[in-house]
Amino acid sequence: MSTRLAGRARRSTLALLTGAALATLLSVTAAGAAPLAGADGPATAAAVDVYMKDTAADVGLEPHALNPLWQSPDIKVCHTAIECATSQNPIVGQRNYIFIKLRNPGPYGDSVMEEGTIWVYRTTPGGGAGWPGAWTQIGAMAVPVYPGVTTVTIPWDNVPGPGHFCLLARWISANDPMTFEGPDIGVNTRNNNNIAWRNVDSVAVTAGGLAQIRPFAIGNTLTRPARSSVVFSQTGAPFQAAGGRLVADLGPTLFERWAKGGKAGKGVREVGRNQVEIVDIGQASLDNLELNPGERLAFSLNFTATVPTREQIAVNVTQIGPDTTGAARADLGGVRYDITVAQRAG
Repeated sequence: MSTRLAGRARRSTLALLTGAALATLLSVTAAGAAPLAGADGPATAAAVDVYMKDTAADVGLEPHALNPLWQSPDIKVCHTAIECATSQNPIVGQRNYIFIKLRNPGPYGDSVMEEGTIWVYRTTPGGGAGWPGAWTQIGAMAVPVYPGVTTVTIPWDNVPGPGHFCLLARWISANDPMTFEGPDIGVNTRNNNNIAWRNVDSVAVTAGGLAQIRPFAIGNTLTRPARSSVVFSQTGAPFQAAGGRLVADLGPTLFERWAKGGKAGKGVREVGRNQVEIVDIGQASLDNLELNPGERLAFSLNFTATVPTREQIAVNVTQIGPDTTGAARADLGGVRYDITVAQRAG
């Protein structure tokens, strides 16, 4: 084992878990730089560690306890090839651009250039998106990463509707391998600084206007049935201050599962066929939602408001449930909805 690989292996005792599909993805990499030869023979290869931030406070440690994992500041979507200040929802049917920041070195490496490939994927926003089956590749790019911060720009053509996605970035390098990959994206992200995950959506509501509808999915990566909760919270100004109303349209299948689970929850009320209003957005939950092995079900979130506001509003929706580590109440993924409420024209 090379010095680079040995150094990487020492920082994790987890086994590398891959299926045939994942093995295929991992095989597509760029070769690392060869060790330099000195006068007295081969020199010791430098340790390599390229990383992406999971949160603003992330410095690349594996594993870490920072949350939420799914709001990486190092993934951004922009409408043009010029990097935008704030990530934007992609425009459906057009070319958009994904900007990814790769940081070198991380805490396990030296300041040396490394070559590898950055891969980017999408899925329906929400939690429980099993790896790799629930993810669709957007693009990949082989890049050299020099000491410092390298920004990679990947074109995203013909964005499919409705234009709301979770995004995942994976840095693959022969000299900077993954420490672990299994079916849980949260577990993978927490244990690999090579992985970053971003689930942030902008919701532009017009006061007194039509509902803005966003998809949200919950899934079960286990090989047995499991029960999850969908938990609601908010930061910044309360959505209610804008006359905000949030209704979850569960659809017939998920509503039936909720009914079979006793319509368990808090801060919610049933308001129509298959619909539940999230009354106390700051601390509400839909509980006891049973999912079959490998199942992922989507529902809709409907946002409306009556009062324009300039204040920042963010509603977080998170799936909480068991994961493959044995944790009973793990964060399985979620979405931060950044809401603006504008005055109605005319």
